[in-house]
Amino acid sequence: MGNVSEAFSFTADEGEFSGWAPLGKTLVDLGKQHPGVVAVAPDLGSAPIVGHFGQSFPERVVDCGIAECNAVSIAAGLAASGCIPYVLQIGAFAALKCAEQIRTDLAYTRLPVRILAGWSGLSMAYFGTSHHSIEDIAITRSITNLTVVSPSDPTSAEAVMRATLEHPGPVYFRFGAGEERPIYSVPPAVGYGRFLRPREGRDATIIATGIGVPCALAAAERAQAEGLDVGVLDALFLKPIDEEAILAAARTTGRLLTVEEHSVIGGLGTAVADVLARHHVSAHLSVHGLPDEPLLVASTPELYEHYGLTADGVFRELEALVARSSTGTGASTRTVPSGSRLRNPSAAS
Repeated sequence: MGNVSEAFSFTADEGEFSGWAPLGKTLVDLGKQHPGVVAVAPDLGSAPIVGHFGQSFPERVVDCGIAECNAVSIAAGLAASGCIPYVLQIGAFAALKCAEQIRTDLAYTRLPVRILAGWSGLSMAYFGTSHHSIEDIAITRSITNLTVVSPSDPTSAEAVMRATLEHPGPVYFRFGAGEERPIYSVPPAVGYGRFLRPREGRDATIIATGIGVPCALAAAERAQAEGLDVGVLDALFLKPIDEEAILAAARTTGRLLTVEEHSVIGGLGTAVADVLARHHVSAHLSVHGLPDEPLLVASTPELYEHYGLTADGVFRELEALVARSSTGTGASTRTVPSGSRLRNPSAAS
C-alpha cells in the first residue's frame, strides 16, 4: 500500500479525482451558459472540478474552509438569492454530516443546489470507516424533494449535469474515485428519472450503478460466451427511480441482479425490491453490494477485489442467481441452455 498523503494529494490538473476532471470544463460551460452558477468548496478549492471553474470564474468560488455543513447552508442562501450553487463535498461528509442541512435547508425549500459528492463509496479506502461512504444512497433517497444521481463514468456525469442545470430542486450527484472505465463514447441522452441501457438481454438483467456498471458489462460479456443473453441497466437516477425499466426487465427476463458500491441495506437493491413488491411483480432478485459489517481498510482496488465489486465478482453472483432460478419456478421467458456452465457453476470450464 502507498503513502496515504500521496494517495490523496491533488491539484486542479491531476490527482485522485482526476478521472472526473473533465467535469471541471462542464462546470465552466454551465457557468458561461448561466451567470448564476457558482461553486462552493469546503477546503476543496484545488480539486479538479472546482479548480478548473475557479480558473475561469475566480469571483464565483466560495471556499468555506473545513466546514461542510456550513457550505450547504451558504449554498442555500446563494440559491435563495438566485444562484445555482455546485457544492463539492467528500462523499462521506456530504450525506452523513450534512444530512440535516440537505434536508432542511435545501430539500424542504426546494432550492436549486447541486451537491457534488466526490470520493463516494470506497474511494477513500485508506482512511477507513470515517471516510467510507456506503450509507449515502439510503440517506439521500429518503429525503423528500431530493433528486439522487449516480453516474457510471465521466461522460454520463457530464450529460446529467447539463440535463439538470435548470432543475428547480436540489440534486445530489454521487461520484466515485474517478478511475471508472469509460462506458459512453459520447454523452448519452438523459431523461429525468430514467435508466440508461448500455446492453440489451433476454435471459437476465443486471441493474448497476456507479462502478458497478463497467463490472456488469464485463460480466455480461463473459455470460454471452456461456450462452446466456444478459442485459445491463445503468441506474443513473436513483431517485426518482426508473420503475418502468425495472418492471419491464423483471417481466422480460425474470432474473435481476443489482450491483452497487454501497451497503446492501437501503441502496439500489432495496429500491428495486421495493418496486417489485409494490407492483406485485415476481422475479428472482439478487442484491450484490457491501455487507452489513465493519469494512476492512486497504487500497480501493484491494477492497473492490475483496468484496467482489469486480467483473469476476459480478459474474460469480450472476452464476449463483442463474443456478438458483433454474431449479425453481422463475419467471424467466427463456431456459438457460442445459450445457451452459452458468446453469451448473460447479461444472468444469
